[in-house]
Amino acid sequence: MPCLPSRPFVLAAMLLVAAAGPSAAHFQEIIPSADVLPEGGKVALDLVFTHPFEGGPVMEMARPVEVGVLTAGAITVLTDRLVEAPRDGVMSWTLEHELAEPGASVFYVTPQPYWEPAEGKFIVHYAKVIVDSFASGEGWDAMVGLPVEIRPLTRPTGLWTGNVFTGVVTKAGQPVPFAEIEVELINDGAIKPPNDAYITQVITADANGTFTYAMPVSGWWGFAALMEGDSPMTAPDGTTVPVEEGALIWVHTNPAVR
Repeated sequence: MPCLPSRPFVLAAMLLVAAAGPSAAHFQEIIPSADVLPEGGKVALDLVFTHPFEGGPVMEMARPVEVGVLTAGAITVLTDRLVEAPRDGVMSWTLEHELAEPGASVFYVTPQPYWEPAEGKFIVHYAKVIVDSFASGEGWDAMVGLPVEIRPLTRPTGLWTGNVFTGVVTKAGQPVPFAEIEVELINDGAIKPPNDAYITQVITADANGTFTYAMPVSGWWGFAALMEGDSPMTAPDGTTVPVEEGALIWVHTNPAVR
């Protein structure tokens, strides 16, 4: 009679298999109430650190280092306007800002480093989103100057569902060849993936740091170019660990309705 493995051995093997499975992608959201304000006015932005396609879990987001907006070549720091907005029992944030003049405004967030024990690293995702006031179509490619940042080559506002989005991954202002980009939709639960492989799409930039992706459904799409930071950090246990730096940009698509 064959010898069956002990129950502790089976449990350990199951844990190893689970650990080897795909991990949920972290995305720093900075989502406005609209990507285009046809008549200008007030825009509200929600800042949440989460897994967009799966709708969670939401991670605790410490008060950001800086939140601001780039408009007409000038940066306005908005950190003092942040309001606590807990979601699913953990801290998230919101703010409002008035857009009185025509032109694109680039909202951005520099978050506190997030310690991810499951991956043994800190995560710092520099995220941005463009809001076009008075549907001007101007200024959407302005760069904030974040340590890592995506330069849009496609206007990131007023996009139809099915349009492609093209961008360039940069670090210290220079293109990053063959950067890996994770792509996720903020899913309200209506889309059921056939399996986990469909949750996070993965693409690679070319030798010039340029990537292109076609968005098949309507909603907010996040593009996260992930790179290892130049400076490691100290984990809670005192060990030196790597830092994942992410350059994120959010774009919205609408369906074409006759």
